[in-house]
Amino acid sequence: MNKNPIGVFDSGIGGLTVVKEIRKILPQENIVYLGDTARLPYGTKSTDSIIQFSLENSQFLLSRGAKYLVIACYSSTSVAIDIVRKHVSVPVIGVIRPGVKKALEVTKTGKIGVIGTTLTIHSGAYEKAFREIDDRCEVVGRSCPLFVSLVEEGWLEHPATQLIAETYLKLLKDDGIDTLLLGCTHFPMLMPVLKKVMGDINYVDASREVGETMAQDLEKMGLQHPGEDGTLAIYLTDLSMNFKEIGERFLGEAMGDVSRVSLGT
Repeated sequence: MNKNPIGVFDSGIGGLTVVKEIRKILPQENIVYLGDTARLPYGTKSTDSIIQFSLENSQFLLSRGAKYLVIACYSSTSVAIDIVRKHVSVPVIGVIRPGVKKALEVTKTGKIGVIGTTLTIHSGAYEKAFREIDDRCEVVGRSCPLFVSLVEEGWLEHPATQLIAETYLKLLKDDGIDTLLLGCTHFPMLMPVLKKVMGDINYVDASREVGETMAQDLEKMGLQHPGEDGTLAIYLTDLSMNFKEIGERFLGEAMGDVSRVSLGT
């Protein structure tokens, strides 16, 4: 048994959707969350910058005693997860592979659509993950960058959001996919609109799959927390005017106290 916290980081506060699912599955675990809000978005940064930021985020969480790291940022997972694993001595999980495994479990036709930010889709990380597990499926990727702003604006079921979703997803619908993998922490918030546009297909939210995979890992490694009600400590590198409103939308509960921290040089 291990009372140390799980460390979770993201480029912003969208990763709180991952924290929300972890708290549902592992309510007894303590969690330390770091949102690098001063340097977001990662998706427009160079690969070298994302790797540097990811290492700095990881070291911060380790300094808070993290026993297990969750990279809740899809951009970081896409380009930095292998390097982070080489630099830390605790288990590390990203948000790509657990979602890929679930998509392969539920698809019947092998035609899978993936939506994400531009960097995530064009990094090739999803194609690599699918090939490593099962290269017989047909994967169609689609970048949907405007979805992030729509979620943060709170336009979850706005007519404009429906129109943009129809435009983004037309290719996937025309291709006849039977499974849609949500490759961004913001996108689960748009599930009602996605279902209106895509209809009766499988939807995979990697956030939940991360929690399920981690629960199995903690049990195998004997790292579970023996208590009942886990704590959540939230650190951000910048506090915007509306961070609390947006953060609580993602987390699904009050954020409590939030601390501002500085990273890097």
